[in-house]
Amino acid sequence: MVAQKIPFVSDRQNAGPVGVLDRATVPRYGEIMNLTVEIPDELARSLNAAGGDLSRRVLETLALDEYRADRLSKDALCQALGFETSYQLDGFLKEHGVWIEYDAEDIARERATLERLCS
Repeated sequence: MVAQKIPFVSDRQNAGPVGVLDRATVPRYGEIMNLTVEIPDELARSLNAAGGDLSRRVLETLALDEYRADRLSKDALCQALGFETSYQLDGFLKEHGVWIEYDAEDIARERATLERLCS
């Protein structure tokens, strides 16, 4: 088995060298948690053969899964992935088949805002 070191970066701008976390604490945003995941050699070869930044792919998958499970807010997801605008996040979510929930209350709120701005 190959131990793949995959950093979980909650704020890409503050990324820097850190040691592997060996305590059961969760970092605050702006800090880095390193995770070591042991996977079979065959899977490691397959993942590496797919190309791209494996650490980034794992971060995106984990963060997206947490968002889908309502354990990560849209703002937290945006920060964790290092997006500067909500448009970047919306594009990322659309690319991964995640549609933003938009209900009648949202429509009414936007309509009221539009009417206020246009009057």
